[in-house]
Amino acid sequence: MTPNANGSPRVFIGVHATTFLRDLPPEPPLTAAGAMAGSRRDATTRLGLLFDAHHRRLHRLGLRLLGDVEEARDLVQETFLRAAGALARVPEEEPAAEAWLVRVAVNLCRDRHRRRAVRRAHAAPMPREVAASDDEAARLARWTVRAALLALPPRRRAIVVLHEIEGRSAAEIAALLGTRAVTVRWHLSRARRELAKALLPPATRHEETP
Repeated sequence: MTPNANGSPRVFIGVHATTFLRDLPPEPPLTAAGAMAGSRRDATTRLGLLFDAHHRRLHRLGLRLLGDVEEARDLVQETFLRAAGALARVPEEEPAAEAWLVRVAVNLCRDRHRRRAVRRAHAAPMPREVAASDDEAARLARWTVRAALLALPPRRRAIVVLHEIEGRSAAEIAALLGTRAVTVRWHLSRARRELAKALLPPATRHEETP
């Protein structure tokens, strides 16, 4: 270390440190536009993570609720558009984020139900006779169940799908839909009666439904 004229190295170090710092490129000031751009990047990243984590599960739910691949795809898109427009309201933690998305999807299904006077399933002609082959009988059975399920109100249909197909408990469904377990059980009971009325032969309805 080289001392200065009075024998102290501090002035020498200070001068060269100042020169080094002066040669560094200045940091750009943080502007409002820069802060907004950073916020947008953070929002895009979070929305992408939500999509990666939940879009397949929401598509399966939409397919079971709507019975159509394209409508299920549109439902997923609409759900994440709603999430993008209200990202601050989407919970940070799981499973609360999943529950928020499921509630939005179910509400969108309800809106579609209200706007649509005639469902696609009801528009298709129902075969009058069951063909002899097992394939035809199975296809007719699937059509009949699908039509009966789609005839349920959207929220009740969602509860049936979540319970009977996805195997979720009443408490889990209540947490997802933001309601009480007793309400879920009531919807399940009503749905079973309505499905039995639609699916069972008249001679057996009295025995199966109180």
